[in-house]
Amino acid sequence: MFDFKELEAFVWVVRLGSFRKGATKLHLTQPSISDRINRLEATVGESLLERATRPIQPTLRGREFFAHAERLLSGRDEAMRLFQEEGAFSGTLRLGVIETIANSWFPAFMRQLAERYPKLTLEMTVDISPSLHQRLADNDLDMLFAMDSAAMGPYATQTPLCTFEMGMFASPTLAGQLAEDGERFASTPFISFSKQARPYTELVSYLSEQGITQPKVHCTSTLMTILRMSSEGLGIGVLPVATVEDVISHGELVRLPLKTPLPPMVYEAIWRNANYPDFCASVARLGRQCAETYSQQHAHSDS
Repeated sequence: MFDFKELEAFVWVVRLGSFRKGATKLHLTQPSISDRINRLEATVGESLLERATRPIQPTLRGREFFAHAERLLSGRDEAMRLFQEEGAFSGTLRLGVIETIANSWFPAFMRQLAERYPKLTLEMTVDISPSLHQRLADNDLDMLFAMDSAAMGPYATQTPLCTFEMGMFASPTLAGQLAEDGERFASTPFISFSKQARPYTELVSYLSEQGITQPKVHCTSTLMTILRMSSEGLGIGVLPVATVEDVISHGELVRLPLKTPLPPMVYEAIWRNANYPDFCASVARLGRQCAETYSQQHAHSDS
């Protein structure tokens, strides 16, 4: 079977009408380019060039083969551009995202992603990290913006993405009651993400360290539900600080002062090594840039 190097030698000799000019074009010696064409002719079983003519011309069958060879080389070049030009990516990316990111810097990320990769199709799944990791392991997803990269297997790669400061928030009425009676804090319900999610386990550990060993924690799977329940005075919401800026500015929530800060939530970009690895690495870099911009714009949200 012939290869692209042999096809390239044949095409350029035909185009330029000379072994010498073809060799110069491809940065080869004349014997090297002659050898490639000889191998090509041996593979197809007949001569493709009229060597006695000047300039060199293809044979009748050579002219027919020349058209096919040009199309093959054009197809190779087009295929290689998929990897050489970022904007040429035209596949479907199955991306899993946690809700905190989906409700913070993700819209800006989506706009920039669409501008950079106009032919890209995105299939997005919003869920908690454990569920997203399982779907990545099952090859139902190509990439995650999530937590707990330690849970991934050797089939995946991860890189740091962003960090969210966590805080406790209450309705103005409840915040006033807590300020008047500090003992009430321990008996007030807390509102957090589901028990399978890292924020829940981090909250329980934090409260235990503060001497609250049997806290009442209402669990929900969505950030928006935590916001609503907290705004209604149903408990103390434990949320990423940057995601509640608008609610605080409208007076619906108040951030509670804490002697010991809550541990931050650290997120990573994680992708399967076999699914567009270079492209996913580029997407991760864009995500990190958008997260950093969002963090700078919302740095005052805890004041």
